[in-house]
Amino acid sequence: MNTAFATASTSVLGRAEAWLDARGKGAWIAATVAGFIVFWPVGLALLAYMIWSKRMFSGKCASRGASKFRNTPFKSSGNRAFDAYKAETLRRLKEEQDSFESFLERLREAKDKAEFDQFMEDRAKRPATDADADSDRPAPNATTQA
Repeated sequence: MNTAFATASTSVLGRAEAWLDARGKGAWIAATVAGFIVFWPVGLALLAYMIWSKRMFSGKCASRGASKFRNTPFKSSGNRAFDAYKAETLRRLKEEQDSFESFLERLREAKDKAEFDQFMEDRAKRPATDADADSDRPAPNATTQA
């Protein structure tokens, strides 16, 4: 009898698992939330099972995310004319990016130079500091003899 119960239980759990897998990660999350609402140990067990079986980090959602990287700019489309056009466009865009980056670098250098020049002008205009004035005075502990 124990074997019959285990087989029936496994098949029910197996079918439930397959049903949830067919509906994706959202169904697993909904089942976990429902488990927490109905009886918290059930929700906790589902959460532990999802983490242990790596369902949280794989499945349909993970394969959708990986598909973003399948169409890289260097993948051939199979059409030589289009691939040549794409390569030329990418080369032109790379040149434009390089020239823009050098333009930005020149702008930064010009801005830095202007800021430094402004600092030097402000420094030349400001009056002598107290440190310069103090150097002319005798030290407070110095004794003078007449």
